Amino acid sequence: MLEEKAKEDFRSIINSIKNEIRTTQIKVAIETNKSLINLYFMLGKILNDNYKYGNKFIDDISRELRLEFPNTEGFSVRNLKYMKKFYLEYKDDEVVQRIVAQLPWRHNIVLMSKIKDNKIRKIYAEATIKNGWSRDMLVMQIESNFHLRIGNSSNNFKLSLPDINSDLANNTIKDPYIFDFLTLKENYKEKELETAMINKIKDVLIELGKGFSFVGNQYKISTENNDYYIDLLFYHLDLRCYIVIELKTTEFKPEYIGQLGFYVTAVNETLKKETDNQTIGLLLCKSKDRLTAKWSLKSANVPIGISSYELNKYIPKDILQKLPTEEDLNLHINV
Repeated sequence: MLEEKAKEDFRSIINSIKNEIRTTQIKVAIETNKSLINLYFMLGKILNDNYKYGNKFIDDISRELRLEFPNTEGFSVRNLKYMKKFYLEYKDDEVVQRIVAQLPWRHNIVLMSKIKDNKIRKIYAEATIKNGWSRDMLVMQIESNFHLRIGNSSNNFKLSLPDINSDLANNTIKDPYIFDFLTLKENYKEKELETAMINKIKDVLIELGKGFSFVGNQYKISTENNDYYIDLLFYHLDLRCYIVIELKTTEFKPEYIGQLGFYVTAVNETLKKETDNQTIGLLLCKSKDRLTAKWSLKSANVPIGISSYELNKYIPKDILQKLPTEEDLNLHINV
């Protein structure tokens, strides 16, 4: 027993040490990145202040720096021009400057190249920090107009949630959701959409955003005489509540509110603990009329959001049936 206890204590100690090392490594990486971005900002100021010496000035600076620091990347003519632009873009906006200093340089190049408005850049910079987006993910979110989709759902959060939670909930839900990684036949059914989402659950979680934790699909809720099945059930780590998602392959209809409201109440009654906040319902429809959604939400006494979704890949059924399955492809790959 003592030997087992000693092993457990040792494992606990070593795990604690590993966690401390990882935490410190992350802090060091963040501080190193901030120092690099601040250096680029200062170099950008120097380049801008002395640009009067002509177009060849940056070329000469680049050559001198690469000779002096041959093992250091980042001193190409193109990158030095980005530093100058970085300074000009943020020299009068200290708030945004502090936020983008937390991002890797290549992320900053994306923001400068694709977005002109600092207010919109701030939205993407904060979302990148919150969600840990890679550079490619940042590009994808910009191209799908994340800043127009976030907080754009039809919902009754202001009326049904405390103020401290309603704003957070509103800024968690998007409209529309872009599920362009799903491949479905035309005239697909709700079950097919659900199955495709489960098969690509990691991509679904990325699109839903940070904080969503998958609990299950076709989650059974039982009463004395009946069983009911929730399409998708999540728990949100920031909102500290369950989120019930119902999928509809048609335009929004007012009667959908009653069904989702029942599921939200059922989760509150059977799963919600005292430490959890009120359960939220999210209805994903192929499309919606905003006025119809607005009027319908007024009759709901639980928090519900209504969003549309977009699928960019449709394959006619006859072609889809002729395509090789994933198992077929793996069989050929493994030969």
